[in-house]
Amino acid sequence: MKKTFVLDTSVLLHDPQALFAFEDNTVVVPIAVIEEIDTHKRKPDQVGRGARLVSRALDELREQGSLSKGVQTEQGGTVRVELNHQKLELLPQGLDRFKNDNRILAVAADLARNEQVTKPVIVVSKDINMRIKADALGLLAEDYETNKVNIEELYTGYEVVVTEPGLIDTFYSQGGLELVLLSGTYHSNQFLMLQDGANPSQTALGRVDAARKQLVPLRYMNSDLSGIRARNREQKFALELLLDDRIQLVTLVGLAGTGKTLLALAAGVQKVLEEKTYRKLLISRPIVPMGNDLGFLPGDLGEKLRPWMQPIYDNLELIFSGRDKGEKLESFINHLQGMDLLDIEALTYIRGRSIPGQFFILDEAQNLTPHEVKTVITRVGAGTKIVLTGDPYQIDNPYLDASSNGLTYAVERFKGYQGAGHITLTKGERSELAQVAAELL
Repeated sequence: MKKTFVLDTSVLLHDPQALFAFEDNTVVVPIAVIEEIDTHKRKPDQVGRGARLVSRALDELREQGSLSKGVQTEQGGTVRVELNHQKLELLPQGLDRFKNDNRILAVAADLARNEQVTKPVIVVSKDINMRIKADALGLLAEDYETNKVNIEELYTGYEVVVTEPGLIDTFYSQGGLELVLLSGTYHSNQFLMLQDGANPSQTALGRVDAARKQLVPLRYMNSDLSGIRARNREQKFALELLLDDRIQLVTLVGLAGTGKTLLALAAGVQKVLEEKTYRKLLISRPIVPMGNDLGFLPGDLGEKLRPWMQPIYDNLELIFSGRDKGEKLESFINHLQGMDLLDIEALTYIRGRSIPGQFFILDEAQNLTPHEVKTVITRVGAGTKIVLTGDPYQIDNPYLDASSNGLTYAVERFKGYQGAGHITLTKGERSELAQVAAELL
């Protein structure tokens, strides 16, 4: 049975292509949603960009027919902007009649009561409270599930494989192992810890080379990056991806204190300043909350951004302290920026640019939507390596969760690509207290 989906503003700002994500069903956009989108369109952040994309998509549909009557999509469905059915008297006492969320619910309630509507009416919202209110009104309500992943089954990037006796010796003596000798199916650049079935204490670490159909030894696991070295198995895997120039996209997921940002920065410094493989180290992170918050901070743009970028500076201080530069961190960073070797920017100012030949670190990527992550990655030019880091359980965006954010979405979508690699870091190395806090709190 076909359905009618009533979209609220949060869905369209999360994914401007949501208009076309419901196949051959009817998509209803209440006029209150259009008004709310209009209030966001001038914002310089991700929300503003999403609002502008939605407006353009609706305008293109308008050119194909009347939005008030419904315009058919290529998927066989219909998109309609609903001007009527706003019977506010259907709302219970206590709900603000002038609030946009409630006006949207009034449209959905009247559509559901309309005798001419013979198909189910479903409110789709990324706003938890909106779904709760819809349910309280007796309406069907759903989260926007497109691009969601199962966080409990998120690809970790590595696996422990119990082998037959002697295979580990073969792996070391021959400098690799044919994948056909191992049971199971593995992804390109996936890491395996081989464990001898007869002697569990005998282990070996390797990476899947899909092109050669082999498990090959790690090359960079003992690397020293300005005094920064891998402290556990997952960090060794991460360094392998970060230092291999053939890997264009690296995703690092982990709780606070697991070293994902520090390792990425140390590798970037090594590749740009020491090996000169890339011409610049570009570091960015989304600012949440965004928009006017920057304006209320004192100083010029650099001074406004400093509080948001402080975790980056803290890690750079640790890295550069091991280089014995004999000068203050601020002076050294200014020197690198003056030589066009280092940029530290808010994600807002990177949009629309092409980024060639750079080592690009996008920290706190869990605060981006799948659409925003796609937008950023498609900015990457020739010779650029991009590293996405973040903790999907520490999300500041009110319309994202561990399953719907852009970081986990990228992990799942790229896990079969030869130019990408992923590692989930689990062991905290910041301090024993930090590790316990990450687990207990």
